[in-house]
Amino acid sequence: MKLLGLDPGLQHTGWGVIEVDGSRLTFVAAGVVNSSPKRPLAERLVEIHDGLREVIDTYQPAEAAVEETFVNKNPTSTLKLGLARGVVLLVPALAGLPVAEYPANLIKKSVVGAGHAGKEQVQMMVRMLLPGCLTETADAADALAVAICHAHHAETARRWQKAEARA
Repeated sequence: MKLLGLDPGLQHTGWGVIEVDGSRLTFVAAGVVNSSPKRPLAERLVEIHDGLREVIDTYQPAEAAVEETFVNKNPTSTLKLGLARGVVLLVPALAGLPVAEYPANLIKKSVVGAGHAGKEQVQMMVRMLLPGCLTETADAADALAVAICHAHHAETARRWQKAEARA
């Protein structure tokens, strides 16, 4: 099953696709959808939409997962990030994909083992967990970390559902 991980950002939205077969994770692709800071906000949101739509059309994931947004000190930046995050949630939902959300600390704990791990630690563990992964940006590595987190948590949830159905 292919999973799409998404790391929302107004200027750089990271994405990563992995293949999951039981407990085996395989790197498929990763990248960043960029929006131009010189364009009006509405046009930037369209750029994010169109870029993510292309990723979904190209890789055909079965599910998507998105990192939850933390609150910045600057309310204007937080609001703009929230708008970008809304688009990031909307695009896979419009494509008919189930969309899960995970807090940053849970993602880091799932990948690194510590909820307050640094970006460098996350990138290193993503490369270790996904051999052949050549992420060039922290945003793409973060998106792959979201996908890895979802692979672990979604599989556990599916097992619980099967067990409850049998009981």
